[in-house]
Amino acid sequence: MADPSTYRPAPGQIPDSPGVYKFRDAHGRVIYVGKAKSLRSRLSSYFQDLANLHPRTATMVTTAAAVEWTVVGTEVEALQLEYTWIKEFDPRFNVKYRDDKSYPSLAVTLNEEFPRVQVMRGPHRRGVRYFGPYGHAWAIRETVDLLLRVFPVRTCSAGVFKRAGQVGRPCLLGYIGKCSAPCVGRVTPEEHRALAEDFCDFMAGRTGAYVRRLEDQMKEAAAAMEYERAARLRDDIGALRRAMEKQAVVLADGTDADVLALAEDELEAAVQIFHVRGGRIRGQRGWVTDRVEDVDTPGLVEHALQQLYGGGDEAVPKEVLVPALPEPVEPLADWLTDLRGARVDLRVPQRGDKKDLMATVQRNAQQTLALHKTRRASDLTTRSVALQEIADALGLDSAPLRIECFDISHLQGEDVVASMVVFEDGLARKGEYRRFAIKGFAGQDDVRSMHEVLTRRFRRYLQERQETGEWEAPDPGAPGHGDPGGGGAPGADGAPGVDGTSGADGGAPASGPIDPETGRPRRFAYPPQLVVVDGGQPQVAAAKRALDELGIDGVALCGLAKRLEEVWLPDEDDPVVLPRTSEGLYLLQRVRDEAHRFAISYQRTKRSKRLTTGGLDEVPGLGETRRQALLKHFGSLKRLRAATVEEICAVPGVGRRTAEAVAAALASRTPAAPAVNTSTGEIIEDQEAR
Repeated sequence: MADPSTYRPAPGQIPDSPGVYKFRDAHGRVIYVGKAKSLRSRLSSYFQDLANLHPRTATMVTTAAAVEWTVVGTEVEALQLEYTWIKEFDPRFNVKYRDDKSYPSLAVTLNEEFPRVQVMRGPHRRGVRYFGPYGHAWAIRETVDLLLRVFPVRTCSAGVFKRAGQVGRPCLLGYIGKCSAPCVGRVTPEEHRALAEDFCDFMAGRTGAYVRRLEDQMKEAAAAMEYERAARLRDDIGALRRAMEKQAVVLADGTDADVLALAEDELEAAVQIFHVRGGRIRGQRGWVTDRVEDVDTPGLVEHALQQLYGGGDEAVPKEVLVPALPEPVEPLADWLTDLRGARVDLRVPQRGDKKDLMATVQRNAQQTLALHKTRRASDLTTRSVALQEIADALGLDSAPLRIECFDISHLQGEDVVASMVVFEDGLARKGEYRRFAIKGFAGQDDVRSMHEVLTRRFRRYLQERQETGEWEAPDPGAPGHGDPGGGGAPGADGAPGVDGTSGADGGAPASGPIDPETGRPRRFAYPPQLVVVDGGQPQVAAAKRALDELGIDGVALCGLAKRLEEVWLPDEDDPVVLPRTSEGLYLLQRVRDEAHRFAISYQRTKRSKRLTTGGLDEVPGLGETRRQALLKHFGSLKRLRAATVEEICAVPGVGRRTAEAVAAALASRTPAAPAVNTSTGEIIEDQEAR
C-alpha cells in the first residue's frame, strides 16, 4: 500500500485552471481519470487524512504511485478529454459500464436512389433516417413486417437488388406485395422515394392523418362498390393500428426527448433510458454500473450521458430529462449542444406528463437493479471466496487479483502454438489475451514449449521495464508534464506479431506504460500475481526454470493437471487437492479451460492456413503475392505439387531458387494417410492432440 505523501505534488505546482488528471499505479497503469474546474482544488482534496476520505477514494490514492494532469481551455474540453481517456485506458477505479452494447435501430437510407429499410447498429451516417434504438432486432423486423403491407419499400441488400434487375425478376417480397419492386421498374425512383418518405412520416409519429386518409379511401371504394380494394385498405388500416399499439403515446405529439433515470445503492447503480420520438416511446436501453469511484447522483448522470452520446452511436434529441443536474450544468449542456449542432434543453421535469414518465423510467431502473442484484449477488460473493481460497491453498500473502494462464496446443506435433489468457478480479480480460507461435522446434514436447513461452513472455516484461527505467513516478514539475503522453513511461512496440504474439478476440491492449511513438500501451509492462500452466509437475518445473533463469521473483506459480484436477506447486512432490466443491478450484478450471479454448482456436486457424497454402507460407522469400500467383497459375495445390521446377519457373516473378524451394516444401508435405479410429474403423477428419 503506497503512501500518498510520497507522490504528492509540491505546493504551487498544480495550476488553478480546468483540466483532466490521471492517477497511475506502481506499474504505470492508469487507475483513475477525473476532470476538474480547478485542478489545484480538486487534486489537493485527495491528499488529506485518509480517515476523512471515502473508502473507495482512500483505496485509490493508496494504490496509486503518481499523479499527472493536462490543462485545457474550458470545462467542455475537460469533459471531452475525460471521456476519451476513460475509453482509452479503462481505469479500474472509474465507473464501470458492464452492459455497454450496441443497440439496433430502424434505418431508412434516404441517401440512396432507392431508399432501403434495414436494421442498423453503430454510429449514425449522414443522410440516413433513424428510429429507435430498440432492445432487440426482432422487434424492428416485426414492426417492419406490419408496415411493408402499407409502405412496400425496398428492404433487400445492394447485391440482391442488382441481381434482380439483371435477371428481370423481383424477389419473393415483390411477388407477395410487400415490396414495390423498383429493381424491375414497377415504380419510378420518385414513386419509391415517396413511399419511403411516407414510411418515415408514419414512424416519426404523424400517424393520425394517414390512418384517416386510408379510412376515407376505404369508404369511397366501398361506395363505388370496389369491394376488393376496400377490403385491402381495411387490412392496411388494421396493420397500421397493430404497429401503433406497439408504441405507446406518452407525450404531446412531436416531442423528441430522452428520459434518463437511476436506481442506486452504495455499490452499484442501474441506468434506464427511454427514447421518445414524436411523442411515442421508440426505444429503451439500460445498463448497470459498478460505483467504483466515490460519485453522487449528479455525477452518475454525467457519466451516463457521456456513455450514451460520447461514442456517436446515439443522436442527441431536443430535450434530455434527468433526475438531477450536475453542478455546474453549463459544460455538460454545451457539450450536448455541440454534439447535436443545436440547442439541447437539459433539465429535471417538475410536473405533468414528463414527470410521470420520469417516474415510470425510475420504476424500470429499480426493477433492473433488483433483478441484477438477484443474479449477481452470488457471483460477486463467490468470486471473492474463490480468490481467497486460491490464496490460502497456495500460501499467498494476498488474493491473486491478476492471473495469467498458459496452454500449449498442437496437432500430432505440427502447428505448435500457445495461449496466454488473463483474469482480473476473477473475470476474463479478453483484450489482454496473447497467443504465441512456437517455432524453435517441432514435436509433442509440451515441457519445452512451456519453457519457451514463459521465457518469451517474461523476457518481454524485463525488456519493457528496462526501457522504462522501472517506471519511476513522474515529476509533476518536469518539462512536458501535463501532456497526455508525457509524465508516464515510454512504451514498446505493441504492433501485432511482435515476438510471435498477437492480440485476442478483437480487444484492445491493456493500459500501462505508453509507447511515445505509437501512443499505444505496452504489452507486457507489468507482471501477474499468479501464473497458472495447463499441466502437471513437468510443466510447472519448466515454467519455474524459465522464471528462475530470468530472475523473476514475486510471481506465484502453479499447474492444474486435467486428469484429477490436481494443483501442482514448484518443488513439491505431492499436489494440492482442492475439494470438488471449492470455488477456488472452479475458478482455476475456468481459467484453464479458457486458455485451452483460445489455444485450440489459434491452432485450428494455423492448421487451416497451412492446409490452404500447402506449406507455401513457410518458403523463405515467398510472399503473399507470389503465393497467390502460383495457385492461380496452376489452379490447385495438387497440380502445383505435381509440377516440375521448370514449370514453376514459368510463373512470372518466380526464379529458379524460389521454384526449387517451393518444390522442396511441397514434397516434404505430401498428404499423410487419414487417421483411423481403431475401435470403430471410422476415418478421423479432425484430430486434436490436446
